Amino acid sequence: MKSYQIDILNPKAEKLLQDLADLELISFRKTEENLQSVIKRLRKKASANPPSLEEITKEVEIVRAKRYATKKR
Repeated sequence: MKSYQIDILNPKAEKLLQDLADLELISFRKTEENLQSVIKRLRKKASANPPSLEEITKEVEIVRAKRYATKKR
């Protein structure tokens, strides 16, 4: 299975992709949040008690370790 991220430039392409999905030739799945949306969400939650740089670094290292662990398999 290969994955691609695409930018749809013409609305007709979206219809073509949906037709392929209806034929079960391709599938769509929700993508992960991007970094900016994660930061905004964290800032909203932590406005009274923002995380320290050390806490942010620790969280980034955890996520990277998980990501690289799945790539090595």
